[in-house]
Amino acid sequence: MKSIFLSHRQLFENPLPLFRAVGTAAQAGDLVLSTIPDDGFTLSEGCTNYFLSGEDCVDRFGRDHRYGICAVRPALLLEPGDEKLLRHSREIGDVVTVELGSFPYVILETSMRDMAEKQYQEGTLKSTGTAYTIAGKKRDVYRLGAKQIVRIPVTEETVSGYVQFSDGSVANSSEEIFLEVRSIRWYYDEVNKLLVCGRALFAGLSREEAGEYLGEQFIEELLAEDDVSTASTGQGTSYHIEEHDELDMIRAFVKADIPVFIHGLTGDGKSDRVKEIDPQVLDIELVNETPETINGRAVYNESTDEIIDIKPVWLVKLERLCEDGELHILFFDELTNATKQTQAVIFKIVLERFVNNRWPLPENARIVAAGNDRNESSVAHDLAEPLFGRFAHIYIKTTVENWMPWAVRKRINPYVMEFLANNDLYLRTVYTGSEGYADPRRWEMVSRVLDSSGNDFALIEPIVGRETAEAFIRFFRAQEEMADLAKYTDEELARMTVARKYQIAQQCLYAASSKPEEAEALVEKLGPEFAAWFSYVLERKSGK
Repeated sequence: MKSIFLSHRQLFENPLPLFRAVGTAAQAGDLVLSTIPDDGFTLSEGCTNYFLSGEDCVDRFGRDHRYGICAVRPALLLEPGDEKLLRHSREIGDVVTVELGSFPYVILETSMRDMAEKQYQEGTLKSTGTAYTIAGKKRDVYRLGAKQIVRIPVTEETVSGYVQFSDGSVANSSEEIFLEVRSIRWYYDEVNKLLVCGRALFAGLSREEAGEYLGEQFIEELLAEDDVSTASTGQGTSYHIEEHDELDMIRAFVKADIPVFIHGLTGDGKSDRVKEIDPQVLDIELVNETPETINGRAVYNESTDEIIDIKPVWLVKLERLCEDGELHILFFDELTNATKQTQAVIFKIVLERFVNNRWPLPENARIVAAGNDRNESSVAHDLAEPLFGRFAHIYIKTTVENWMPWAVRKRINPYVMEFLANNDLYLRTVYTGSEGYADPRRWEMVSRVLDSSGNDFALIEPIVGRETAEAFIRFFRAQEEMADLAKYTDEELARMTVARKYQIAQQCLYAASSKPEEAEALVEKLGPEFAAWFSYVLERKSGK
């Protein structure tokens, strides 16, 4: 296996088939965002410049130029026998992707950052004895629970003074952060025995330094985790390892009767995921509950001179719900916002499956909980270690990519979908406490107000804030100002990025009323994915 730079020929002169499908632009991973100097032009819409072989590099729009500030988008040339190292092959249209190796390119979930920082400062964060080379320096790998993390400083060279990561969180220049070691997914060109990273993976090196690192240490560090953790998959093994999305994992633990705790930012759809598994879920918002309302009340009976325990209302509802014999979820929402006394009551229920030491939970009841982290809610508490230890912990993250299928199912307003498809950094903006901000739940609010008002864009600002609302309006004004539909050859269309094809599909939307045949003909040439998107948005805009 050999690590190489991609060539100008592979991208433009005689582009590989996979680039015709996925485009040539490279999305910047969080490691790149942390280490690449940003002069205001290096990064745009999450994409960045990256090196090619020779003296060339490619900018974020897929154009070939020469730049001093670039990231590295690795490519691997496979040798005979290397194919056996590839895992989790997927086919998406005409493109095949596989997993190989691991690298610290994703920001650690917000819910675990305080814990990691605390252990690091106390000296209790355990080193694994391994390291990755980041921006030319060796950085130790630590273990935080089941995760492997690396601590690095954010670049000082940013025009804004801060960096915004893929999850919407921010860090100031020079601030130290934790990156999580994750498996890397590659595009696989089986004919040419070539793997191409789906993103710009790392930065902070000159072209010469990047070449030396790729040629000497990169593959060794890339495969170090695989060498340690890969188990035999030969004949006779009785286990299997599969990929699961967050919903599948929650469903699997519910089926196995293992309590689940769902971590995620506000608006990430924690309760929505639970409702997808059990539409009849019994949802208890613990911020409004006390130990008495959870455990039931004790009432004095004067006629018998006895203390009578009254079963809590929620348990009566749960028992009736479970009479059908199906699995049903008892959902303790906002558990971290509950008082310590209420958390102690919940711990007894989770541990013993008894309420007030006398009423058992129905056998077909399953427990799921969720809550905010302390850095997101001023009234949140850390879970006590015994309570934390009773749950399997699922960390969810909403991105434009995994939000869009849900948005289509929920019939989200097409203007919202168009905007976020092209401006993913606005999916979640920073909460300031002084004006509106954006998150997935609040975009659903925008959808509702646009649907009810006949798409009155003036109503957006109170929900998502002035800056986001202005960007929303500018985006659609720019679309309307587009000139007549241009003519494109098949070769030109084949070389376009996915983002550029979506832009043309949007242009066709605006031309659909005046030039329906021309618009439909052009969008059909873009491909079935874009034609289906065009039909859906056009149908919604026409009020059907």
